[in-house]
Amino acid sequence: MNRSILVLFLVTAIFSGSSLQAGVTKDYGQKGVRDQGKTDIRKAMDAYARQYANLRPIEERCPDDYQLVQLCLLLDTSNSMDGLILQAKSQLWKIVNELSGAHKDGKDIRLEVALYEYGNDNLSLTSGYIRQVTPFTDNLDLLSEALFSLETNGGSEYCGHVIGSSLNRLQWNRSDEGLKMIFIAGNEPFDQGSVNFRVSCGWAAERDIFVNTIYCGDYQTGVNTLWKTAAAIGGGNYFAIDSDRLTRVVETPYDDDLIMLNSRMNRTYVPYGKRGKESLARQSEQDANASGLSQSIYAERAATKGSKLYKASDWDLVDALEDTLVTVDELEKEYLPDELKKMSSQELSSYVQKKKKERDALKQQINDVSRKRDHYIRNKEMEGDGASLGSSIVKSLHHQAETKNFSFQ
Repeated sequence: MNRSILVLFLVTAIFSGSSLQAGVTKDYGQKGVRDQGKTDIRKAMDAYARQYANLRPIEERCPDDYQLVQLCLLLDTSNSMDGLILQAKSQLWKIVNELSGAHKDGKDIRLEVALYEYGNDNLSLTSGYIRQVTPFTDNLDLLSEALFSLETNGGSEYCGHVIGSSLNRLQWNRSDEGLKMIFIAGNEPFDQGSVNFRVSCGWAAERDIFVNTIYCGDYQTGVNTLWKTAAAIGGGNYFAIDSDRLTRVVETPYDDDLIMLNSRMNRTYVPYGKRGKESLARQSEQDANASGLSQSIYAERAATKGSKLYKASDWDLVDALEDTLVTVDELEKEYLPDELKKMSSQELSSYVQKKKKERDALKQQINDVSRKRDHYIRNKEMEGDGASLGSSIVKSLHHQAETKNFSFQ
């Protein structure tokens, strides 16, 4: 749907029968209605921002990058959503691997992912039972750690509130050429809470941010409880999934090879800085988390670590020197591994270059094996496996990326 037509549609949806309808029923003409609708959406969002701290716009500088893909995951963590969280944990690497084949104008993309939970009684009522688990990050280990930290517990699910919070409290890309997507998943009526979901979804559409809704249950029930309406207003897609269905895991003849190559590549990481050792430990912990789910998921994570989307320049000296974030001469050597502390700058540079050469060779091997693995899995997946959180996200990615001229290998 053309975005201008969509804005007109959402304005009508927002103000029909709404307390904000005054003034919109005048004869403004099509453009006038759109402009008036935009003004009233902003006014409504401003009113919510005065009422709720987690709806106040942030003041940090936002990126401006036409190659940037931003995904914001809003996950219901009420009692009935254990299956949804398991799907998120187990399908993260599949989603990232799909994006690793994306390009914009022949160039590699950048990826940032943010995570919110909502509908959990452990969260405060004043927040709308909402928590920003992690802001936009390209640190995939940090994102995995955040997913594995989620626990379900009771709650009221306020979809309009969590969408509004994610819109105003994250550093969204300012470039009109970037891809910006929200995925909200849950199983309660979409219109709960005091923040009108029509306003927050309309605010997303105005800012060119797709709102995709994933109802955990029967398709028609999701339609009846306004999940499809929210997606239409937000310019996104509506899906219904069985969140309790176990994720289908395809074991392949290539999994063991990828896991072995991953183990070898882990030995090429050189922690530096105050958080270097902590981040190295996090990397190992997320390997263990993936392995604990299945060997196939562990292999998917290994494939991600061989891709260009997995970067560790904020804690790994190999990536940091390649990205020119630091120089050997300015390192605080007390934070280096013990065997490196007494090296001269020249010795340390040679050591890091050797590790880089090893890693580049291993990444090439991982990519070669991953391609064979992907081909094997795609043939198996033709048998069909039903909708899941991951498949819904991947389907939307392909459809909405095309509107922004992103392409996939």
